[in-house]
Amino acid sequence: MRIDKCEIPGVLFIEPKIFSDPRGWFAEIWNKDKYEQAGIEDSFVQDNISCSKRGTLRGLHYQKPYTQGKLVFVIQGEVWDVVVDLRIKSPTFKKWKAFKLTGEGKEQLYIPKGLAHGFCVMSDEAVFQYKCTDKYSPNDEKGIRWDDPELQIPWPVNDPLVSEKDTKWPFMSGLHGDDFFNEGFTKCL
Repeated sequence: MRIDKCEIPGVLFIEPKIFSDPRGWFAEIWNKDKYEQAGIEDSFVQDNISCSKRGTLRGLHYQKPYTQGKLVFVIQGEVWDVVVDLRIKSPTFKKWKAFKLTGEGKEQLYIPKGLAHGFCVMSDEAVFQYKCTDKYSPNDEKGIRWDDPELQIPWPVNDPLVSEKDTKWPFMSGLHGDDFFNEGFTKCL
């Protein structure tokens, strides 16, 4: 397994070792001890899976107070995955970073608590899995508009399929102190 840190503290890009032969392939996608050694000490309590077609854009989502850390990966297809740092004390506060995740490469992205998350589908279809550190709490769900002018994220789709809910999130300029995270920031893993 190869693990790369990125400029947003705590975010890890993980490439698991893939074992292939004429029958197919095998990859270990979660091993508590190995991931703890890599700096991921979270306990995951809920797994989610979504299937989306080309051009779908989901996000940018987060929860507060039931803040979720996530380990995400693509089972099938390809996505362009984006995280936005909402931790006030972080040196990358209000900065974003994008990653390409594919079913072929089995790349994973660890997203610590305090970040918003979204992705868009670049293949005909994508099956996407999320391991979450806290339960989904619909009453505590928050978001930022995917087309926020302050963030200027260059999504690789021209006319994305976006849910009605995702079109109604505020822009970053409409967020207030309670929408950001004072806790949850740790130095780079």
